Amino acid sequence: MIFPLPVYISLYYVAFYVVMTGLFALSIWVLMYTLDPYAPDYQDRLRSPGVMVWPDSYNEEDLELVYNMSEKNSWRKMSKCLEDFLIPYNYTKQEHCKMMNKDCKKGTYYFQKHFEAPDHRKYSCVFNPTVLGNCSGQDDDTFGYNGTQPCVIIKMNRIINFLPNNGTNMAPYVNCTVLEGHENVGNIEYFPPNGTFDLSYFPYYGRKAQPTYLNPLVAVKFHLIEQRSAKIQCRVVAHNIFYENFYEPYEGKVIFRLEATS
Repeated sequence: MIFPLPVYISLYYVAFYVVMTGLFALSIWVLMYTLDPYAPDYQDRLRSPGVMVWPDSYNEEDLELVYNMSEKNSWRKMSKCLEDFLIPYNYTKQEHCKMMNKDCKKGTYYFQKHFEAPDHRKYSCVFNPTVLGNCSGQDDDTFGYNGTQPCVIIKMNRIINFLPNNGTNMAPYVNCTVLEGHENVGNIEYFPPNGTFDLSYFPYYGRKAQPTYLNPLVAVKFHLIEQRSAKIQCRVVAHNIFYENFYEPYEGKVIFRLEATS
């Protein structure tokens, strides 16, 4: 049977698009089959983690923690920011996820070769907020912002399989230095006292593998004096954490202005 030419043309295009759709579907299937669902294939640009500080009060591009001790609305804004940030760190709240969280051995890396937690997951270490001491908000819910001893909380961002200090037993720690206004800072306290991120929270295996993972934290309390204004740099110190990259201002460090007015 002889069909009109338009029919042959239509059949050709139907066959062409069926083949193209099949090839496209096959390529997507092969790609998805070869991808690891628990970790990205390429992390070339993540040489070292970024560092963040709370309260996260930005003024245009600069990070400024400026508050008025005499105005409750002003200093309460700062303390409320820390309160909200620490809600997931409530110890009781973490205890509700006992199937996924555990109290880990401190001072050593927590390697997990297998998915031993429920639902093909890996365990996450519980972070006890009491290690933040006077900056935990448990004894002082103002976090020092109603006076001249404000607290800030330092968090290091996550990088999958990252081992600070290249897998040695040296824990990374926070070191805060005064860049401007040295005479206005009388003392700096760290919580925990040595300002370290415990090794048990490393390595991180990714959101899918550790859905209940919480970043370890370090709290810093500044004792402001004189003019009560200073420019601060808080850096996470480890052999493989860089902080002098001009194009990545938050890599390995965070810089902010701290000022208490009255």
